[in-house]
Amino acid sequence: MKSDRLLSILLLLQTRGRVPAHELAARLEVSVRTIYRDVEALSASGVPVYAERGRHGGIELLAGFRTDVTGLTADESRALFILAAQGAHAALGLDAAFGSALRKVMAALPAPHRPVAEVTSRRILVDATRWKGGPRKAVDLDVLQDAVFADRRVRLRYRHSGEKAARTYTVDPYGLVAKAGVWYLVADRRAKPQLFRADRVRSATVLDDPVRRRPGVELADAWEVVRRQVEESPGGVEVTVRVRRERLDMFQRLNAAWLTALPEDDGESEWATARLTYGFVREARQLLLFADSVEVLSPPEVREELAATAASVTELYRRPAAVSGPASDDGRC
Repeated sequence: MKSDRLLSILLLLQTRGRVPAHELAARLEVSVRTIYRDVEALSASGVPVYAERGRHGGIELLAGFRTDVTGLTADESRALFILAAQGAHAALGLDAAFGSALRKVMAALPAPHRPVAEVTSRRILVDATRWKGGPRKAVDLDVLQDAVFADRRVRLRYRHSGEKAARTYTVDPYGLVAKAGVWYLVADRRAKPQLFRADRVRSATVLDDPVRRRPGVELADAWEVVRRQVEESPGGVEVTVRVRRERLDMFQRLNAAWLTALPEDDGESEWATARLTYGFVREARQLLLFADSVEVLSPPEVREELAATAASVTELYRRPAAVSGPASDDGRC
């Protein structure tokens, strides 16, 4: 609706200052011509807004103008109180600020919407962490936050998965992202976006040098690039398996990262067929978790790998258990 769009323009200008007309048009999904008509409507209603054309032009409010706009609908009030993963606020040291902010927002809401917002906050809970994630190493985000908000370069000592020694990198941070309970630093390294898991950072030092981000690139843009790199990385081994139907639900949950298509299940047969893609043959060993409920049909090298691994495990458990240290059963220390 036009009234909602006018309010959105006013709020954007109030928080961001001068904004190019084409950017407002893209944000609000209308044409640039519509934006200029809306600016005229705002001006006619007494809002001191003006437009400057040219390379560095844009639409802007008169300096010093502020307006206290609430204007929230019932749905918007409800949306404010459906907030994801309070653990994210704790990790950033913002738990107390988060609670205080909610109380202030509640007080500022139009009176008719307060009961709806309060009920929503008690009835809807979003928990972004995975089931049975297990214990996790505590992550110190303080230094990374400092670098992000101070717009400074940061030197990392970082240990990659599968490597014993840490490497040293100097990077240009865009920001922090929490995905499924895991924190990541998104940063440019040598002008290319890269992802760093916060729990693998051994040490971080904020440098005096200002950050060198690529012009026009924001955190959301860099995150989209690295997210696609992770999710769309080409696999090296395509595997076809059959799964006992009673284990199919768990199989899909635990193998979602490798599944290339939903399993073929007619709802009647004992077995369902599934296809997965792995980066390398040894990665398929995780299928042994399902014992005889999953059988690899192809390719032969994966069958051979699992057979050899199973034989090695069998041999291990045929031997007597190794003694880990001196033991005493007489009750004395």
